[in-house]
Amino acid sequence: MTARLATARLLAAASLLALALAGCQDGSGINGPSARSIAPIAPQTLALMQTKGMQQSDPILIRAYKKEAEMEVWKRGGDGRYALLKTYPICRWSGQLGPKVREGDRQAPEGFYTITPGLMNPNSSYYLSFDTGFPNAVDRANGRTGKYLMVHGTCSSAGCFAMTDATIAEIYAVAREAFIGGQRSFQFQSYPFRMTAQNMAKFRNDPNMPFWQNLKEGSDYFEALREEPKVGQCGTKYVFGGSDAAAGACKPRVDPVVAEKREHDEREVAELVAKGTPAVRVVYQDGGQNPVFRPPANTSAFASLGGTETVLPYDAKEFGRHNLGDVSRPETLAAGPQEIEIDPKVQPTMMAAAVPAKATAKAGRGQKPAATTLMANRTDPDLRVETTASVGQKPARIAVADADGDPSSYQKLMGSLFDKEKPTPATPAVDATVVPEPVKLAHAAEPLAPKAAAKPHAVKTAKVEPKADPKLVLRKGEPEAKAKP
Repeated sequence: MTARLATARLLAAASLLALALAGCQDGSGINGPSARSIAPIAPQTLALMQTKGMQQSDPILIRAYKKEAEMEVWKRGGDGRYALLKTYPICRWSGQLGPKVREGDRQAPEGFYTITPGLMNPNSSYYLSFDTGFPNAVDRANGRTGKYLMVHGTCSSAGCFAMTDATIAEIYAVAREAFIGGQRSFQFQSYPFRMTAQNMAKFRNDPNMPFWQNLKEGSDYFEALREEPKVGQCGTKYVFGGSDAAAGACKPRVDPVVAEKREHDEREVAELVAKGTPAVRVVYQDGGQNPVFRPPANTSAFASLGGTETVLPYDAKEFGRHNLGDVSRPETLAAGPQEIEIDPKVQPTMMAAAVPAKATAKAGRGQKPAATTLMANRTDPDLRVETTASVGQKPARIAVADADGDPSSYQKLMGSLFDKEKPTPATPAVDATVVPEPVKLAHAAEPLAPKAAAKPHAVKTAKVEPKADPKLVLRKGEPEAKAKP
């Protein structure tokens, strides 16, 4: 009965808010929350909660991983520790692995964000959505720009995490019930990949590694303690821990259990490097998609994820039947990601398993081999990904929109409210120019070479012709440039 009364109060408050704003709607058509935004949690998910000893009203925390294209919803128990409720496949994300740098780069954000009720959009053009809150204090300290980066329905992304309509409906409902239960905000953790020792060794020479090491500090805290890390800011970096981190301490106390995990991972990274684990970088034409959405949907499609689990955390057949809507840039998904081996002593080379047949074919006598071009990651314009091109033909440029996920009329209307509800970042206790030392990976056989990691002998990109491949150009009027999340 208590939950029903709370729901009734929520709906009443939303209706009053809609009436109060009716005079400045400017034809937006907002008449209160949509019916889909108040739909109950699916019975099978409620049953799953019961088997795990969870309640609808329990607080939540969400974690997202680009490379694996997965999103996890966690719930906090009475002991204060979080347990995994469910893992969902991400239908579409855009850009490359790495943080969002500037508006229009199509990058989905990476970092730690706070989601308040004001960031939930019950009238999204993309079914339902919530704003990640980008940019946060650390993003702003790094000069990163962009807005309206969402988690929403419909598999179209221009810097967002796009789920299917059915998936965002469930995530939205779970979050809504947590808010009704008293949670004032939930943490959204966004990562380039799972922060395992294997991945840290594999991507050790990527130019983004210092930033990813910083993210791993927060990941280690959560995974070691199963508690939500308090997040602070020191200069251009995150600091994680307890109340001292939230207060802005640049060197907060590290729990012994967290320190032990970090030391264990660093030893494992050193062992993997010593055994000859190649340093690589994964480059996408424009983001990725969980293989469960690629027909035919079967377990063999998950081999590329590099996981050790034999049982999928979700039903491939179930998600294979989901309506995907208008999938953005499907031609960029067909090629799949390319792994580039980064050797500090030589220029980047394609790993044998990922080299296209055309690129490896020997040229005839007196004939130049097919030209290849590496497509830029926005944070490292000198590194490019291979695509075949005719001899003497300059590569086509992929045009990029000058905006991220556009705001819906609801977001424009509620913009001032969003700003009020965003948490004020903690003021560092020390000079903001002082930053903590990054986590050092104990590489026994191959120490990190900063200069090589920043620009691993990449060939400079030749000036391109202004004409672009019409299939790859983001034309005015495409869903991500026109539709509003």
